[in-house]
Amino acid sequence: MTVKRVALLTAGGLAPCLSSAVGGLIERYTEIAPEVEIIAYKGGYKGLLLGEYYTVTAGIRENARFLHEHGGSPIGNSRVKLTNVKDCVARKLVKEGQNPLNVAAEQLTKDGVDVLHTIGGDDTNTTAADLAKYLKENEYDLTVVGLPKTIDNDVFPIRQSLGAWTAAEEGAKFFENVVAEHNANPRMLIIHEVMGRNCGWLTAATAVEYRSILQGENFLPALGLSQERKDVHGVFIPEMDVDIKAEAKRLKKIMDTHDGVNIFISEGAGVDAIIKEKEEQGEQIERDAFGHVKLDTINPGKWFGNQFAEMLGAEKVLVQKSGYFSRAARANTRDLNLIKSCTDLAVECALRGESGVIGHDEDQDNRLRAIEFERIAGGKPFDIDQPWFGDLLKSIDQKKGKKVDTSH
Repeated sequence: MTVKRVALLTAGGLAPCLSSAVGGLIERYTEIAPEVEIIAYKGGYKGLLLGEYYTVTAGIRENARFLHEHGGSPIGNSRVKLTNVKDCVARKLVKEGQNPLNVAAEQLTKDGVDVLHTIGGDDTNTTAADLAKYLKENEYDLTVVGLPKTIDNDVFPIRQSLGAWTAAEEGAKFFENVVAEHNANPRMLIIHEVMGRNCGWLTAATAVEYRSILQGENFLPALGLSQERKDVHGVFIPEMDVDIKAEAKRLKKIMDTHDGVNIFISEGAGVDAIIKEKEEQGEQIERDAFGHVKLDTINPGKWFGNQFAEMLGAEKVLVQKSGYFSRAARANTRDLNLIKSCTDLAVECALRGESGVIGHDEDQDNRLRAIEFERIAGGKPFDIDQPWFGDLLKSIDQKKGKKVDTSH
């Protein structure tokens, strides 16, 4: 296969890998195939449908390393599902009667694109899968190579998504400041709401990172500055059942002893119960183009705060969300190394015409490869039986409360 022009796009929510992944792809093409032209669609699939793109010039190639110094995405994101025709029409991305998949395919052809690199989470890559299937079935000669971005780390069958390690580290830094608010009020209940719709990995990893920070700090318990007061006292994630009354009894002892309680929750924890409660009250639940509940309208942190406040005798409840702080960070060293290995392989696969999503395949001995699009799916649950998570719960004296069914 002869590759003359490639296109990049980033889509979905942000993660601490997008800017670096764009930079890594540009660098790798410049290293091994400098003759290949590169364009980048503005705002993800939205830009593709509208034919709006940046041209990656020689000057951009020369300075692509600067992209590793930034978070966010330089080329912009959007949430567009190419098979949701109604939504695409409503947003004026296509005209009435048009098939967005066909519009995208024709635009790629018009722009002379031989390879499309999609950088995003499960929604981005399942949309890429829909597009790749359409291209193949309709005999468009085009390769699609995806990169897995999601701080939730919940994509089947990928071991580690780009940006997730950084998000956990940044969430821990965020809470390091927030937790000091316990000094502002007696009997303070602080709830740290962490992103994670279906998967608790990020919440668990953030809690572990935060406790690691605590281990390196000095304290003065005789003056009220104790590690116990700043510690994590509860972790609630979608994969675990929560016995509110039993947990409240345990946490009240901590409140009585240390004058404060700190809880880490996933934004997806307790959502089913919250939705049921709201629907019984006649409220309409808002959803996005992919059918996902808009979690900012559900507010799980506030719900948990209301559940626990009275039972703990809390005088004040503080709910803080680290998501937008952590997901827009620049990639840390650990993620930069992962991004480098994935972008290098992505370019190699693209040049030999091999489509798929680049990642360590859990079903094939964690080998880094182009995973078939049809095997990519979101909603992979966090394995709460992992020893490091068990150690976390044991150290804070919290029972696991495993759900009966957490399978996809």
